[in-house]
Amino acid sequence: MASRIIPVDTFDLVIFGGTGDLARRKILPGLFRRFCASQIPKESRIIGVARTHLERKDYLLLAHDSITEFSGNHIIDKEYLEAFLGMLHYIKVDAQGEDGWEELGELVRKDVVNAYYLSVGPNLFGEIASRLNKWNIATPESRVVIEKPFGHDLSSAKKLNGILSQYFSENQIYRIDHYLGKETVQNLMAVRFGNLLFEPLWNSQYIDHIQISVAETVGVGGRGAYYDKSGAMRDMVQNHLMQLLCLIAMEPPSQFNPNSVRDEKLKVIRALADVEPHHIVRGQYDLTKTEQSYRQDAENSHSFTESYVAIKTEVNNWRWAGVPFYLRTGKKLKMRSSEIAIIFKELPHSIFEKGEGEKQNILAIQLQPNEGMTLDVTIKEPGPGGMRLINVPLDMTFAEALGDHGEDNPDAYERLIMDVIRGNQTLFMRGDEVEAAWMWTDPIIKAWESRNDVPKLYDAGSAGPEDAMALIQRDNRLWREIK
Repeated sequence: MASRIIPVDTFDLVIFGGTGDLARRKILPGLFRRFCASQIPKESRIIGVARTHLERKDYLLLAHDSITEFSGNHIIDKEYLEAFLGMLHYIKVDAQGEDGWEELGELVRKDVVNAYYLSVGPNLFGEIASRLNKWNIATPESRVVIEKPFGHDLSSAKKLNGILSQYFSENQIYRIDHYLGKETVQNLMAVRFGNLLFEPLWNSQYIDHIQISVAETVGVGGRGAYYDKSGAMRDMVQNHLMQLLCLIAMEPPSQFNPNSVRDEKLKVIRALADVEPHHIVRGQYDLTKTEQSYRQDAENSHSFTESYVAIKTEVNNWRWAGVPFYLRTGKKLKMRSSEIAIIFKELPHSIFEKGEGEKQNILAIQLQPNEGMTLDVTIKEPGPGGMRLINVPLDMTFAEALGDHGEDNPDAYERLIMDVIRGNQTLFMRGDEVEAAWMWTDPIIKAWESRNDVPKLYDAGSAGPEDAMALIQRDNRLWREIK
C-alpha cells in the first residue's frame, strides 16, 4: 500500500543553532527525507543561523556531511541532495546583539509560511524573540518552535511563558516533545478512539494497572554538566513520561483538534495524585568492571542527582479511581526500550482448573527501538493432552497489512516539523499544560531535597535499583521485563 504524502505550503524555516548537534543529527536529515518524499516544495528556504562565521558553501558542506552521516537506511539520491542543498542559506547572527538581524530580515519572506526553530539554550529564547519582534522579522502568522527544557521548575516555566507571550500568541508557540511525534504514540490514539473494542474497557472496572517504562543503555555522557542539575525527574518524567501518561488516561476529546486534545491532557495532569515518599525510588548507576559510575560521568564525586526514578501515582477521577500508574525511567539499564503496558484485570471467574496457564491480557505499546503494539491473549496450546492454556501476542503493528507503507514513515522530528509548517499544534504542549506538569513535579523534588535523600545505587546494565522492584512488589505486582 503506497503512502499518501500531503505536501506543505512553501515556507521559510529559520534554524537558530543551525550548526548545532540537533540540527546536524535530526533537523537537516529529517527535512531532506521529507524533501525526497515530495512533501517540501522546492521554492522553500531553510536558513541556518549561528554565531559562527561561515560562508554559504561551508554550511552546505556541513549539511551534506550531516545528511550523509545521519540519514540511516535512507538511500541518498545525488540529484535530490543537490536540489535540497540549493534551498539552504546561512547567516551569522548575534542572538544577544544586533549583528546579522537586518540581513536575516531581508532574506525571510513575508508572503510564505515562516517558522523559527530555537535549537538553542532557554537563556536565549527571550533574546531571540525580542529581536525577531524589534526587527519586524516575525509576523502575527509566524511560528516559533522551542525545545525542552521548558523551565527548571514552576517559577522558571512561568517566567519563560511570560517572556514568549510578550512577542508571540499561544497559537504561535510550538513546544516540541519528540516522543509525541512517534508513529506508535499517534497509533495509540487511533486504536483507542477509533475502535469500539477498546474504549469500553479503558477504565478501572477492567484495567488492573498501567506501566510506563523508558529505559536507556547510555549514561549521561557529554551532558554531565547539564544533567547533574536536572536529573531523571526533570529530564524525563516531567515531560516525556507525563505526556505518555496523559495520552493513556485522557478522556475522549470532543474533536481531534489541538485545543480539544490538550484540554483533556491538562485535566489528567491536574487530577494526578500527590506522590508519597514511599511511592518513589531514586537511583544512580554505580561503578562496574566495564562502566564508569554516574558520579564519574558527571564529574561530581558528591552528586545526589538521580539517573533513575520509579514512581507510583494515580489519576483521581471516576475513570481511573484505584488504578495505579507505575512510571520508571533510567540510564545505563540493560536494554534500550520505551513501552506503555496496559495490564487488564484477571478473569472474575475461571472455568478452567488452576495451573492451566491463563494470564492477564496485556496491551503493550512499544515506542522504541521497534515501534509496534501487541495484545497478549490466552489460547489453547495446540496438540492433544487436554486443555492447556498459553499466552500469545496478537500482533498489532500492521506491518503486513500496510506493506511498504513504513518506508515513507517520517521519524518524530520530521513529522513534528511538518506539523509546525501546517500550523497544527495537536502534538505540542500548551503553556498551561507545561505549568501544570511542573506544579505536580515541584513538590516531589522539594520533598526529597528537604529529606536529603541519597539515590540508591544500581549496577550499570541492570534493571535498576532493588528498591524499585520492591515498590511494585508491595502491591503484589511485577515490573515487566525490559526487553
